[in-house]
Amino acid sequence: MGRVRIFAISGAALLVAIALAAAGAGEAPGALTGWQALTLGTVQGLTELLPISSSGHLIAVPWLADWTYLETHDEFNQTFDVALHLGTLVAVVAYFWSDVLRLLGALLGSVSRRRIESADERVAWFVVVATIPAGLAGALGEDAIAKHLGEPWQIAIFLTVFGVLLWVADRARQDREMADLGLGHAVAMGVAQSLALMPGVSRSGITITTGRFLGLDRDSAARFSFLLLIPTVLGAVVWKGVNDVLLGELPDGWKGPFVVGTLAAIGSGLLAIRGLLGYVRRHDYSAFVVYRLIAAAVILLLIATGVRAATF
Repeated sequence: MGRVRIFAISGAALLVAIALAAAGAGEAPGALTGWQALTLGTVQGLTELLPISSSGHLIAVPWLADWTYLETHDEFNQTFDVALHLGTLVAVVAYFWSDVLRLLGALLGSVSRRRIESADERVAWFVVVATIPAGLAGALGEDAIAKHLGEPWQIAIFLTVFGVLLWVADRARQDREMADLGLGHAVAMGVAQSLALMPGVSRSGITITTGRFLGLDRDSAARFSFLLLIPTVLGAVVWKGVNDVLLGELPDGWKGPFVVGTLAAIGSGLLAIRGLLGYVRRHDYSAFVVYRLIAAAVILLLIATGVRAATF
């Protein structure tokens, strides 16, 4: 996708989201406001695609701002979560549309011939295999993780630990491209991706870290991370969309925040992809490591000084 088209689509999505938030479209008294949905949608789009943890930020931002509605209204939270992930999914698919079509064609061709021949076919199967462990972990462990993890102090620890791992991995050798990796590497990537269910780890962060440990250059590691997002987030959006939106009892005031959050995530997500890919062609990932460490320090400082509680 060309730069002009990226900025045009991103700008249009964000402007519509801002207009809807300003008009209070679809809001319900006492529920999530349009401005809050705009903020969280923008945060989702940026942090899902940068290696700094979207789930951690989506907990930390309301914690810092003392927004308690999503924490105390789980049905609304589940519905809104679908909107945010739908937005980032649309952003990634739109940006990598030609790659998605090419890899889908390669996968179908490989299945029809019952063998893997081309580089695109190897990449396509890598994405499929790497998605399986993450999908199983999400299906089997998401509820347990939601109950026991996600407190601000835990997020600070994961931001720190996996930030340091990213720094170490970023200094590894880089002599491989995506097509050079095998199915064993795909399993390792999938297992690593399943760790992102823990808020503060970062799905893009852990996949980029693993990719760098496997020898991928910075650009390839980032692109692979984005491609892996598509089936993983698509599965989550379909599953949650059916259970929490189509079959669930929709809470009052969900439509406005749903639309605003989706549009904001699309707009900010496109900018995040463009920015990250442009950045890592010239720089390493140290800036994101520093950001993670600063964010963790701020969280722990607020807890230590009593400004905010250690739990949400």
